[in-house]
Amino acid sequence: MLRSYAITDIGQRRQLNQDFIYLSETPIGNLPNVFIVADGMGGHNAGELASRYAVETIVDEIAFSFEKNPVVILGKAIEKANAYTRQKAQEDKQLMGMGTTVVIATCIGKYLEVANVGDSRLYVVNDRIEQITVDHSLVEEMIRMGGIDRKAARNHPDKNIITRAIGARDTVEADFFNLELKTGDMVLLCSDGLTNMVDDGTIQHVLRKKVSLKERAEELVEIANYNGGKDNISVIIIEPLTDEVEHD
Repeated sequence: MLRSYAITDIGQRRQLNQDFIYLSETPIGNLPNVFIVADGMGGHNAGELASRYAVETIVDEIAFSFEKNPVVILGKAIEKANAYTRQKAQEDKQLMGMGTTVVIATCIGKYLEVANVGDSRLYVVNDRIEQITVDHSLVEEMIRMGGIDRKAARNHPDKNIITRAIGARDTVEADFFNLELKTGDMVLLCSDGLTNMVDDGTIQHVLRKKVSLKERAEELVEIANYNGGKDNISVIIIEPLTDEVEHD
């Protein structure tokens, strides 16, 4: 058993919410649970459609997959979502160039399986906050090359340029992560509308509060909006119960 809560908010500046989120605490296909955040991009309503198309395709593919290995299940689902998003863009000129990030998680006992494309993130939070996913973004590449430091990256003018997205090319490359959860760990999936507005220390502080998951998620959105709310904000918090994770 686990507890979770999901929320998405349009923010203060956008006319549309191009984020799309999905949560299932019960099994989908051969996965015991599924959590997804997607952040769409494209003109008009194309980003809104890209994120929805991708998430719905991923969920369908997971549901009907005969595979047992979660990495294979998630990888094939992401590939199918990429192909479908490309197909829809080719059918409608107004949707040309649309794409979306995606971060997916499933908790299998005390283990967390994660897949991501783009710069939507997954964190594990306890007495520290650790970003598990690595952003597929121009700024992250600059950090890795030593061109800028992480502090300067927060306000870099090219921060919104991502280097991988579902729908961007004929093929898509996802990253996969596997980690063992410890007692008290909480998992956060989010779009960059949260992380561009709220620093890691504040996120950790809010998630460690002794209030409901709903109150924690709503406070994160509230802080992001208070700090400017420049983008759509999506948050999924997962709290594995103590009988599911290894005791210290």
